[in-house]
Amino acid sequence: FLNPERVTLPDIDIDFCIKGRGRVIEYVTEKYGRENVAQIITFGRMAAKAVIRDVGRGLDIPYAEVDRIARLIPNELDATVEGALKSVPQLRRAVEDDERIGKLIEVAKRLEGLTRHASTHAAGVVISPRPLVEFTPLYRGKDGVVLTQYAMNELESIGLLKMDFLGLKTLTLIDDVLRRIELGGHAPIDLDTLPLDDRKTFQLFERAETGGVFQFESRGMKDILRKLRPDRFEDLIALNALYRPGPIKSGMIDDFIRRRHGQKQKGKKLPARMEEILRDTHGVIVYQEQVMRIASQLAGFTLGEADILRRAMGKKKREVMAAQKVKFLQGAKGNRIPEPEARKIFDLMAHFAEYGFNKSHSTAYALIAYRTGYLKAHHPISFMAGLLTSEKENTDNVGKYIRECREMEIPILPPDLHRSGHDFTEDGNRIRFGLNAIKNVGEGAIRSILEARKRVGRFRDLGHLCQEVDLRLVNRRVLESLIKSGACDELESDRAGLFRTINRYIEIGQKHQEARESGQSGLFDLSAGTETEPPSISLDPGEPWDLGELLSHEKEALGFYLTGHPLEECREVIRQLTTHTLPQLANADPSRKIVVAGMAGDLRKRKTKRGDMMAVFQLEDLDGSAEVIVFPNVYRNFRSILEGEEPILVEGKVEEGSEGRRILAEGIARLAGAEEKRTESVTIRITTTGLEVDVLRSLDRIFAQYPGHCPIYFDLQHPAQYRMRVKAGPAHQVLPSRNLALAIEKVLGKGAIRFHLRPL
Repeated sequence: FLNPERVTLPDIDIDFCIKGRGRVIEYVTEKYGRENVAQIITFGRMAAKAVIRDVGRGLDIPYAEVDRIARLIPNELDATVEGALKSVPQLRRAVEDDERIGKLIEVAKRLEGLTRHASTHAAGVVISPRPLVEFTPLYRGKDGVVLTQYAMNELESIGLLKMDFLGLKTLTLIDDVLRRIELGGHAPIDLDTLPLDDRKTFQLFERAETGGVFQFESRGMKDILRKLRPDRFEDLIALNALYRPGPIKSGMIDDFIRRRHGQKQKGKKLPARMEEILRDTHGVIVYQEQVMRIASQLAGFTLGEADILRRAMGKKKREVMAAQKVKFLQGAKGNRIPEPEARKIFDLMAHFAEYGFNKSHSTAYALIAYRTGYLKAHHPISFMAGLLTSEKENTDNVGKYIRECREMEIPILPPDLHRSGHDFTEDGNRIRFGLNAIKNVGEGAIRSILEARKRVGRFRDLGHLCQEVDLRLVNRRVLESLIKSGACDELESDRAGLFRTINRYIEIGQKHQEARESGQSGLFDLSAGTETEPPSISLDPGEPWDLGELLSHEKEALGFYLTGHPLEECREVIRQLTTHTLPQLANADPSRKIVVAGMAGDLRKRKTKRGDMMAVFQLEDLDGSAEVIVFPNVYRNFRSILEGEEPILVEGKVEEGSEGRRILAEGIARLAGAEEKRTESVTIRITTTGLEVDVLRSLDRIFAQYPGHCPIYFDLQHPAQYRMRVKAGPAHQVLPSRNLALAIEKVLGKGAIRFHLRPL
């Protein structure tokens, strides 16, 4: 940052705990003066989908029609209306068939890309040496926040320094977990003195059990972790720098893993003068700082000059690089390095500098990753409770981490009016669901319930709760969600009866509060110095919810099944028989067949214009739901399966519908028994990065233990470089079974094996 030879301003990004980011902005405002500090403006543009919706409103076209057209725009970065017209036949037909849609698209193309609104940059802050009005016009944004009227690039062009004050959720998570650990009676943890060689932490990384661990929870990163088996902090730094598109595609990760395990490649001997500089990265140039150090030590560059060389190489500035090469060769000659060797070193630097990453950045992020990994390894309950709390707004992530808790054998207790707090909390060796993660239960309602609980201790029944809380906040909608979620089970186990009686409880609660506020005596006031018990209310009669209804209401209130799931016992079978979970259909290729599994619900039978019966239903799996269309020819063959209540498999293709992607069914089968009865081949996915012979030998032994007549295909993958499918010889055929899958996954990790079914 203080390099006098560098003429362009540096990029300064600083990460803060989300809760503290506002305090930091206030601090710099006070320190440098309110007239010298502002946040940066950013301009929202009329992107393809948004401009269609905006124009639709202007042309007074019904929203449903406009939304249908907007959904035809592909979910791709930088998608355009013109591009969609070329690639989406449905959109072209809509334009040709309907004059209004034609005009909609014509106007949208003209307006696309124009500025739509101004907002505040997510991180950018500018600090000037003199009042900002001397450099840039200002703008008062939402809530009175002062913004520059120049956007980021314009501010840099006039010489002002932009800094990014980023709110990093992981830092907030770490802070929360540390607080939980101390409140749980454990000794406070000083992160600055954590040993960086903790074996338990590195075992977590080796096993790739890194859900919730900063920068290390993607599927691709987990594959690399299993191959590399990191056992030192330097490995985490290197992986942070290497796991990017460039290094993956170039094969640098393969090279690094081989060298890390002592398998140096023939014909790639490193020049002796570079060995010391590259010792920590096993002869691979991983960091930008290494490029600078090579130029400095071998060719006599100052560090400022070396930084200019590094930037030129990274951005492929050929003219600058040509001049720098001459200078490098001259400097190397002065250090008695032969010219052929010097040229070889420069070319090697130029090759790797394109992919080089800033080591200080990578180290800082590796430290955050190590700290989250340490907390997860040593305090898993506190960590997972904090992680669930941090993700409470994202139902999909909460569901994902609850499933991980179960895999870690950490029980998740349902919400409870008497035991749940605002957030997810530790309850012994278990985690208790937080009230704030129940849908339709807002902050005000939670605050009212917790205050009432603190005042009265325990609620006798739902009527007592209604007497003590603010019914303007804890309204019928809130009570319904509390009952459906199971939070009221301790008051009354019959959720259906409690649900039917809500109105009577609310009525009694309102009367009690009115009487108390007016000072009148009543049934529940003090009598002869003691409080009389309110009369018990009998639940409205009716049948209790069966398990299916109970779980369905629970999912409605929480976003997922918590106390059970109709498909829970089939989880592993489903994973091996299907190509996608339902949420993954968003990224499915419409031209390829998919196989999904779930429970059929909301079955609607319809007649076509020809009078044939077809059906539409909602398919729900462990992770989400999707609409399925069953046309007459398919419905005739599988009608009896659809009208049952068993888990099913659906084969078909995906298409874009008005409410998102839906499935066009081509075949349907019962899930029960499909693994053994319908499997026609087995595919085993192997990532070739860092693959060792011992892994293949282990697979060979497993095949011998489960002989059969089902052929095996190996799906060999190298990230971003190649993928090939190889069929094993007839001597290697197996009998598909759950035990076979478990054995394979023990060697290659979850999701490594798939059973392919005959067409349904």
